[in-house]
Amino acid sequence: MNPTILTINSGSSSLKADLFLPDGARRNFRYGHIGQGGCRDHAAAFDQLMSDLAWVSPAAVGHRFVHGGDIAGQARLVDADERARLVSIAHLAPLHLPGNVLGVDLCRERFAVPQVACFDTAFHATLPELARRLPVQRELGMRRYGFHGLNYAHVARVLPELLGDAARGRVVVAHLGSGTSLCLMENLRSVDTSMGYTPAGGVVMGTRSGDLDPGVMLELARRYSHEELSDMVYHRMGLLALSDGESSEMSALLESGSDAAFFALEYFCWQVRAAIGGFAAKAGGIDALVFTAGIGEHSSVVRAMVCGPLEFLGFHLDDGANQAHLTMLGRASSKPIVRIAADEEETIYLLTRELCL
Repeated sequence: MNPTILTINSGSSSLKADLFLPDGARRNFRYGHIGQGGCRDHAAAFDQLMSDLAWVSPAAVGHRFVHGGDIAGQARLVDADERARLVSIAHLAPLHLPGNVLGVDLCRERFAVPQVACFDTAFHATLPELARRLPVQRELGMRRYGFHGLNYAHVARVLPELLGDAARGRVVVAHLGSGTSLCLMENLRSVDTSMGYTPAGGVVMGTRSGDLDPGVMLELARRYSHEELSDMVYHRMGLLALSDGESSEMSALLESGSDAAFFALEYFCWQVRAAIGGFAAKAGGIDALVFTAGIGEHSSVVRAMVCGPLEFLGFHLDDGANQAHLTMLGRASSKPIVRIAADEEETIYLLTRELCL
């Protein structure tokens, strides 16, 4: 019989925990909109989780870690040395890693069981040098890491059940949420991805700008202190800035009706389409398109705005299937367009069970 395993997924604005029980059942605990009307911060969300888990005695706890640094392995036990290493790279993902480490510390206080770090960056260890290398001096030690890998691993695991052998073709997976990235897979492995050295790059996000002209950053660095600029980069750019401060939440922008909200929506979809088109050019075509994560799963409007101009690539969205949020979203004449619910937690569970038991 399988043991009880607790998984912790601390995102930039949410905390998700799942309890995988010996009988195969699964209990979900969700704390959203942290700092935006929900719990005041991640520490408060963890306090609530610990209270809700009063009766639980897991055999191990698996944690999502957004950044693993140069580690290629998918998971590691968190001992004192590994914790110190993770703290030392917190600057690479300041919106996420402090909360990830906090989760380990709080769970260790409560449960005398193995704590396992599962890394989002590990899925992209297969990136070829053309995708991995950044155009800076090699001795600086900076490269494209890529993120959202635990969910990309989940998509890669379930996609063959949906598409058969076609899943091993050129597949673009659009992980669209408050943090957004896209991944080009070939043979179910990552060969390119939109995020780079940190989770601040790539496509525009809720409060993160995505890629910017380096000259913009140089000018901002001249005007603001390092602390002020860091706060701006991670908390005050992106959809929030594009909507003139109206909201960083796609759901609120979709409901707004204001010109600024619609502009932010259009800008987001335009950048997602550009990333898909870029992957098509690099790979010589795309065989399937996958939508996942909060926006990708739940917004038929965003999916329609992304797919509309992509008909030249062979993607024809079925309006009825899209509105009904079905799994297969394309018309009969279309290349596969697939909707897959994000599930980092199952990947964390499988990695933790494999490492500890």
